[in-house]
Amino acid sequence: MMKPFHYIAIEGPIGVGKTSLTHLLAQEFNFKLNLEEVETNPFLSDFYKDRRKHAFQTQVFFLLSRYQQQKELVQQDLFQQGFVSDYIFAKDQIFAHLNLSEEELSLYDSLYNLLDARILKPDLVIFLQAASEVLKDRVKKRKISYEKHIDQQYLENLGQAYNRFFFTYSETPLLVVNCSEIDFVEKPEDYKNLLNEILQMKKNKLQKHYVSISSK
Repeated sequence: MMKPFHYIAIEGPIGVGKTSLTHLLAQEFNFKLNLEEVETNPFLSDFYKDRRKHAFQTQVFFLLSRYQQQKELVQQDLFQQGFVSDYIFAKDQIFAHLNLSEEELSLYDSLYNLLDARILKPDLVIFLQAASEVLKDRVKKRKISYEKHIDQQYLENLGQAYNRFFFTYSETPLLVVNCSEIDFVEKPEDYKNLLNEILQMKKNKLQKHYVSISSK
């Protein structure tokens, strides 16, 4: 299949299916994978136990780790093969504004703005939404040890923070997909419908597109 974009990024809250869709699209378009290195953050487990106490060091580690990954993308030839990523650099702001104090956020923003100016922007961002109850069930099924301390309220707050962020997002073309009622991993028809929406973004040169896909 002809590549509709050279650099696609998938976004959404914990458990929504970002990485699963990233793998599917990489196979579909023969793209290279760029996966977020979440488990390398040594502060993450403590963060979910006590978010207030460990938020700043967790966030700064993620910021620098994501920057290092993104810097390597700039050095690649996107037109030769293309990339699909399971995050965008700007997501760091969502978590920072949700978890950091006012004083911490002021320091964080100074560092973020210096790094963001050097980051390559995707050709398309796909934002996956889901209800907090759905996210909780999917997180539970993943059985990742450090995620067992995530509570329902945090997932709800995180979902709302993502929605606010992408409501005003304008850096790149954006496809917003409500996937509470679909499973593009287990149901090929759901994936096929979602793929068609992605291809329509390029065909119709859409800058922002909202779609709700339901399983049949």
